Amino acid sequence: MPAPPLEGVRALDVSQVMAGPFCCQLLGDMGADVVKVEKPAGGDDSRRMAPPFIGPESAAFLAVNRNKRSLALDLKLEEGREVFRRLASRADVVVDGFRPGVLDRLGVGWERLRAARPELVYCSISGFGATGPYRERGGFDLVAQGMSGLMSVTGHPGQPPVKVGVPIADLNAGLLAAWGILCAYLHRLRTGRGQLVDTSLLEAGIAYTFWESSVYFATGRPPPPMGSAHRLAAPYQAFRTADGYLTLGAANQATWEKLCRALGRPDLAADPRFRDNPSRTVRAAELAGELERIFSGRPTADWLRRLDEAGVPAGPVNDMAAVYADPQVRARRMMEEVEHPTAGRVKSIGMPVKLSETPGAIRRPAPTLGQHTDEILRELGLSDAEIAELRRSKAVA
Repeated sequence: MPAPPLEGVRALDVSQVMAGPFCCQLLGDMGADVVKVEKPAGGDDSRRMAPPFIGPESAAFLAVNRNKRSLALDLKLEEGREVFRRLASRADVVVDGFRPGVLDRLGVGWERLRAARPELVYCSISGFGATGPYRERGGFDLVAQGMSGLMSVTGHPGQPPVKVGVPIADLNAGLLAAWGILCAYLHRLRTGRGQLVDTSLLEAGIAYTFWESSVYFATGRPPPPMGSAHRLAAPYQAFRTADGYLTLGAANQATWEKLCRALGRPDLAADPRFRDNPSRTVRAAELAGELERIFSGRPTADWLRRLDEAGVPAGPVNDMAAVYADPQVRARRMMEEVEHPTAGRVKSIGMPVKLSETPGAIRRPAPTLGQHTDEILRELGLSDAEIAELRRSKAVA
């Protein structure tokens, strides 16, 4: 088996809950040695966030902390900070999930660490970024979704604001951070110099508003929410059937004409109201009403069979049970299992990116708190007596 692409890269994960841990899990999935630095009293807050729990750990923690080792280290004590600085002097990447300036005040931030290791790639993921008037504010996914405009375009017109169903700002911040780290690491390979990678939940939310921002830039008017419909193409949304819902995308003329034939309604293709995509988009609500009257006459499975045969992209609206029962999801191995030391056999989302020569893998489950403390300290060259002294001082656990 070939080595994964990031084998040999050493990363310190000094973050909690979602964005930073997700970023570091992405690095770990591709082979990086990720050390998760956690406070000895309880560790990452997501360990005890909320039910469901799998054994002693929350499902939330297990979801985004696989392929890591845990070091329980108190950065409020100088002994703990000195251990961290020694770790950073050998690391390639540090991921900081605190508000800007917190680790600087502890003496383990970007400026202090890069002075000792100029090749270090240091990534800061915060609510609002390392600059600007909001830099010191705390940030959460919900706040970022509201401030980034995502909530203004999610849901149905005239209804109260709703967030995207998943923590999209957190997750995209983690994804952008991993991308920024890899870009900075490539620069380091060429020049030998590290740099600061700075991203935020607010920017991660804004970065997803391509269609919506483009509409605003072009018209000067904020676009409204549209339910499941597309603001630039029609029909492209969810439709009620006799026993549920289906989604379909007939966003170009050829697919629209195929859809009309599959529905047994060639007259719709000839109707001047719906002659081209601009016409259909302007009359999207009128068109949706026509189509829903048709779709509501048959069950979802019947329609999906017909649409598939006609070459019209369509699918069911799956809940999570249906997702993981889907044969395509299973074929792509998007659910994996790994043995956890206290939680037993744990299911995990599989690798969403497949590399043909150097694939990533789930090599280890999310760690228990401090599971690898002694192992990591010995790798730093500390003796058993020195480790015992750190335990007595409560710098490690």
